[in-house]
Amino acid sequence: MRERVRLQVSESAQGKRLDQVLAAELGISRSLVAKLIKQNEVKVNGVVSRKSAEVFGGDQVEVLLPDESPKSLETPAPLPIVYQDVDIVVVNKPVGMAAHPAPSWEGPTVMGALLAAGQEIVTSGPVERKGIVHRLDVGTSGAMVVAKSQLAYDRLQDEFRERRVKKTYQALVQGYLDPAEGTIDAPIGRHPSRDFKMAVVAGGRPAITHYRTLESLPRATLVEVQLETGRTHQIRVHMQAIGHAIVGDPIYGANPLLAKELGLTRQWLHAVSLEFTHPVSGEPVSFEAPLAADLEDALTRLRRGF
Repeated sequence: MRERVRLQVSESAQGKRLDQVLAAELGISRSLVAKLIKQNEVKVNGVVSRKSAEVFGGDQVEVLLPDESPKSLETPAPLPIVYQDVDIVVVNKPVGMAAHPAPSWEGPTVMGALLAAGQEIVTSGPVERKGIVHRLDVGTSGAMVVAKSQLAYDRLQDEFRERRVKKTYQALVQGYLDPAEGTIDAPIGRHPSRDFKMAVVAGGRPAITHYRTLESLPRATLVEVQLETGRTHQIRVHMQAIGHAIVGDPIYGANPLLAKELGLTRQWLHAVSLEFTHPVSGEPVSFEAPLAADLEDALTRLRRGF
């Protein structure tokens, strides 16, 4: 059965293109958004719209999504559980796993693994994204929370929207940071010539990243990163912008030779912890996700001087 999704455009999306806003809000590709618009499956304030149309804060958007069978979403895959109760489940998402299914992704997903493991997730929203309140890139591992009940879903969405969730990452970046800690405040938007990338661009969405050095290593620095905002590829874009690309991330300027020497086949970026107010109990909670073996091994090699 096809799912009809309704959303209200936030003030921060004022003046942006409809296809850009929908891709970001629904977590689907812009090509799929364009297809749905072409098929007259998208309405703005009750009127069929075109993909290049600008949207404004308060606009009501209605989208008829493609049919998805809940059964087809079940994809068994190893997924470490950090914590779970009747309302939430916190996982240590492995690298190579997306948060939820998408037309452009055929690999394992957090949602599919949870459903295949018998987790019951009863929330509103598109069937393939039930319970998803935030995402990690496919190439980023670490702590991720999924809502299992409707109350948890609604309240966690509010917590993330209001920036009350403390998200802490560790990243291994090229070179030595000077200053050793600081804040990067630079707007992020779609790369002007490469649609698959993001970049620091004038007129982009506000993005703020705080970092501090944890350990200086040969040719690289281990840093702790905290986000005030949650833009696509934010840490990767911001670290490249200050000249310190994340090791193993050639898309954003990393030297592939260093990654090869460290035995890395992915970017060295991990969400180490989440802190928030439990959406039902009201108690402050915090969860940590241990580093994956390949990330630990890369650090060991650096500490030994390769």
